[in-house]
Order: sequence, then C-alpha cells, then structure tokens
Amino acid sequence: MPSFSRHARLPLDDRNGHPRLARQRGLPQLLAARLPFFYGWVVLACLCCAGFARQGGATATFSVFVEPLTREFGWSRTAISGAASLGGVLAALLSPLIGPLLDRHGSRAALCLAVLGTGIAALLLSLTQSLMLFYLLFCIARLNWASPFELGIYSALNNWFVARRPLANSIATVAQMAGLVAMPLIAQLAMRGHGWRAGWIAIGVTVLAVGFVPVWLLMVRRPEDLGLLPVEHIETTFSRRQAVRTSAFWLLLGYTVLVYPVQAGVSLHQAANLIEHGIAPTMAASIVSLFSLMSGVASAMCGLMPRALPIRYPMALGGVFLTIGCVAMIGIASTLQGAVAAALFGLGIGAMLTLLPIAWADYFGRANYGAIRGLALSAQVLAQAAGPLLSGALHDWTGGYRDSLECFAALSFLSILAALAARRPRIAPA
Repeated sequence: MPSFSRHARLPLDDRNGHPRLARQRGLPQLLAARLPFFYGWVVLACLCCAGFARQGGATATFSVFVEPLTREFGWSRTAISGAASLGGVLAALLSPLIGPLLDRHGSRAALCLAVLGTGIAALLLSLTQSLMLFYLLFCIARLNWASPFELGIYSALNNWFVARRPLANSIATVAQMAGLVAMPLIAQLAMRGHGWRAGWIAIGVTVLAVGFVPVWLLMVRRPEDLGLLPVEHIETTFSRRQAVRTSAFWLLLGYTVLVYPVQAGVSLHQAANLIEHGIAPTMAASIVSLFSLMSGVASAMCGLMPRALPIRYPMALGGVFLTIGCVAMIGIASTLQGAVAAALFGLGIGAMLTLLPIAWADYFGRANYGAIRGLALSAQVLAQAAGPLLSGALHDWTGGYRDSLECFAALSFLSILAALAARRPRIAPA
C-alpha cells in the first residue's frame, strides 16, 4: 500500500473556503492525473537516474585513475587523496545551508545543477595538466557527490514515501550501486585503448546523458505539490532544534562519523591496493565493480526488511561486515581473496548507505529532513574526507595500506556499538 493516495486531494483553504491549488504545474501534474499508479514511483525513477549519474564523482570511480595519474605526473597518493578530502570539506560548509532550501523548494534544481557540474567537471578533467587544475575540477565533482546529490536524492525519497520508505530507499541505493558497478568499468574500458583522459570523457558523457533530462522534466518536491494527501502519517515531526536535543541524533551522528571514513578511505584506494598485491588493473577494476554489486545486493535486502524490526540492528550488522571486510583486505594474496574481501566490504557499505537515510527520516520525520540531515551531513562529509587522506598519508609513510586498513577495521567495530545504542526517540522535546 503506497504511503500517499493518488485520489485524495488537499482540503479547502481555511481562510477563504476555496480549494488549494497544487503547486506543481506542467508535465508532472498532467501525468499524476492520468497515471494508474502513484506518482511517487515516477519520482523514484528520476532519483535512480540521478543516483546513477552521481557516481561519476564517487571515490570508487576515481580509484581507477589513481595509479595512471601517479605514473604520468608523479603525484603522491597523499596529494591525489587531498582532492577528494577538500571536496568533502567544501560540502561540509554548504550542507547546513542546502538542507533547509530543499525542505522549502525541493530537490529538482539542486539535482540538475549537481548533474551538470559533475558531468562538465569530468569532461574537463580529461584536459588536466597540473595538480591545481585537477584539484579545482575534482573538488567540484566531489562536492556535488557529497552534498547536493546526497541531500537531494534522499530528501525527495523520504518526502514521497513513508510505509514503503525502506523499499524506495533500497531501490534508489541499488541504482547508485549500479552506477558504481558501471562507472569504473566504463572508465577502464575507455582507458584501455586511449589512456586515462578518455576515461574522464566517458564518465562525463555518461553522467550528462543519464542524469539530467528525467530530473528536469519530472521531479516534484512532495505529494502535496500535486494536490495529494497522505493516507497515513506515522511519524513524529521534529524541528532541527528538537532533534539535536535527543541522544538518538548524536548516536546516529556518531555511527555516521565512524563508518564514512571507512567507506571513502577504502573505496578510493581499493584498486591501487589490489594492484600493489599483484592483481592486474583490469581485474582490479572488476573487483571494484564486484564490491559495488554486493553493495546493491545488501541494499535490496534492506528494502525487504520488516518495518517492525528496529533499524539499529541491521545497521549494526552492516558494521560487522565492514569490520570483516577491512581485516580481509590486509593480507590479500590472490584474486579470489581480493574478490571475497571486496564482497564482504560491499555488503557493509550497501547496508550503511541504505539504512542511514531511512533512520534519519524514521527518527525525526520528513518535514524537516533536509535541515536535520544537512546539519549531520557536515560531520559526515568531514569524516568522509578524512578517510582518503588517512589512507594516502599512511601509504606514503609506510609504503602500504596495512596500517590504514587496521584503523578502518577499528572504526567499523566501534560503529557496531553506536548503532546498537541508537534507539528511536518517541516524543519531540518541548
């Protein structure tokens, strides 16, 4: 049963007795009146396209460029990792400002600009000749990945779906994992015949072709903008001020700060780590795609979980898979071992990426999701920025990735404890 009715309409205006008008005009309003199903599924399809395109700026995609950039320009792993980290810092500064704007105006404009910015930046990265230009362009792509895409996709999803929120979030996350499977392979195949510059061109073209048109034409802020009413309203609504006064907010934030350095730090250097263990570059790219594929499997499984199950338990299980995956990556001795480690790590990442947006919406409601998540996202992207920098610095210092993987395993273990302690608040503080 969908969370919103296609037939229920907004009530009469209390002040003048006239029916309220839907705020959205044009093609979405025409489709919503004629489709035999809930318009939220159209919105979900748009968000899947945006999520696929988002992965042009992902660390897993960037990881296939690390070794050729190092080889051609002699840049250190620390210097290369710094671009991803700086993009995260910029996103942290913008996220608290973007969130409230999304609550008021919706995700359409933010996602369209993010797609355009990422696609154009990727195309221009093919012209890179200096570290400064590389930083400028990749920071744009990384900023978009970490803030406008993250807030825009999940703010729209959680506004359109309540009862089917896990299913909708899992579908959107699977689409993003499909992008993570496809983007490294697209880049690697283009690079085989024409070098790393062709890889960036292939990424940029893919981002623009998949992501822009559906979002521009069909996105709608929330059901009420089409005159639709919720059939059910099962959530307590928190303001941002009320949310930060709960222990649940800080425990979810703690979980976030623990797992996101692991996600970014391992993802960015995953291909390079495999190559250093004697695995061929093409096979390393395939293993990175396997990691993304298993993330999609975990996301799909999260969509099927019963709503009565407290979300903190599957979040803790995701932390278990991250811990085991990091430990397994330390001593890779064969292609099979690398694939198993990537698969385990991917299961943890898929669970984390799917469940965290659901937890924020379930715990604090949909009305102020952007404002609340935007505040938390600042800490998230700063933590995420620290992961690649830690991996690169420890690699340059020690000559390998063992120390950074041990650190990430410890953080993953602590995330299990934070998840188990994060109980859902029942009443908003006065």
